[in-house]
Amino acid sequence: MEIVADILWSIATVCLLGGGLYFSCRLKFPQLHLLKLFKTCNGKSKNTISPLASLSMSLAARIGVGSLAGIAIAIYIGGPGSIFWMWIITIFTSINAYCESYLGAKYQEKDGDEYKGGPAYYIDKGLKKKSLAKTYAVLIIIAYVFGFMTIQANTITKSISEYLPIPHILIGLSIALLSGMIIVKGLNGIVHITSKMVPIMGIGYLSVALFVIFRNFEQLPDIFQLIVSSAFDTKAASTGILTTFIIGLQRGIFSTEAGLGSGSIASSTSGVTDKVGLGLLQILGIYFTTFIICTSTAILILLSDYQTLFFTNLNGIEITQYALTKELGQFGNIFLILSIFFFAFSTIIAGYYYGESNVKYLFKNNSSKLVPILKIVTILLLIIGSIISPTILWKTIDILVALLAIINMYCMMKMRKEIVFDYQKSLSK
Repeated sequence: MEIVADILWSIATVCLLGGGLYFSCRLKFPQLHLLKLFKTCNGKSKNTISPLASLSMSLAARIGVGSLAGIAIAIYIGGPGSIFWMWIITIFTSINAYCESYLGAKYQEKDGDEYKGGPAYYIDKGLKKKSLAKTYAVLIIIAYVFGFMTIQANTITKSISEYLPIPHILIGLSIALLSGMIIVKGLNGIVHITSKMVPIMGIGYLSVALFVIFRNFEQLPDIFQLIVSSAFDTKAASTGILTTFIIGLQRGIFSTEAGLGSGSIASSTSGVTDKVGLGLLQILGIYFTTFIICTSTAILILLSDYQTLFFTNLNGIEITQYALTKELGQFGNIFLILSIFFFAFSTIIAGYYYGESNVKYLFKNNSSKLVPILKIVTILLLIIGSIISPTILWKTIDILVALLAIINMYCMMKMRKEIVFDYQKSLSK
């Protein structure tokens, strides 16, 4: 699995960076025009799901345990320099989020009173490659329903069980029950919950993180210097700068999902008239995830002596838990458990919808029968995810994410002319 993942990530790296550089240059770096990005927040929709509501759902999927556990793994294995490369990768690849979200909105389909879309839809309708669209749909169902959602359940379970003596299976059952109560309500129920949860969990996490950071304000210059210098240290981590760069790249992609195509599934739920604006709005979500949430986690960890820790079956959350407990005592433990629950739970319900949307694409005529089955499978997998090894889950997700990135970036490059033409046309209006 390690060899397969390394090969696929080498290809994915070229695709994501190459595509990001190409679209950034051709579209004249719209991701750097922050004022223009903020203006897109006022877009109007033809259905009940506004652009901001669809952004909340995509953020719910992005701000998962990767923002807590994934960042910790990146620093532990790749060193502080991996955070620097995560920042750089985010700037260049954030434009990929615009491209996929725009295409998702352009080729979205009506689903009763709702809308649905995403890579499978624009690969099929825009690129006319039905087989590749089906392949992507299958992969994203496996990646999210079988992969990302189970790792969220695993992380919730591990964090709670280390603080309270509750059997893993009971925690898994509770997660499954709560998730089931949301997903049975369909898209509107999922969007309603995520639009409420994302602001609460974002403000809550940032408030505590900023408290710790300002309490150690005098150390901030040294931390940022460490991050930058480690990024170019040939002796960093175990195999030097390449390891640091690759891990930073992976964390940048995992935390933002820019280039995977998954964010376009969420943005496609809005019947917005300004599809270019909808795409640009997603860039703000990318920036918030990386530069605010993930960077806050990184600083919290770097304020601690995490290098003294040793793990045999690393999830990553143990390091963040150690850092917060060191600064805030038992409150840090309790706060992290609550953060993990909100971050992971929101990812679970958003990730479920990603699976449902693609089941509807694959089985257009039988989706009404298969979606209830998907909900049952999801609930069972959440229970299983609470008791299996996180190492297996992370390695499997590594491979699936690389495949999604390769397929999506290949298709967007094939559709590059219409992406550039439509964007330039919108500027002339």
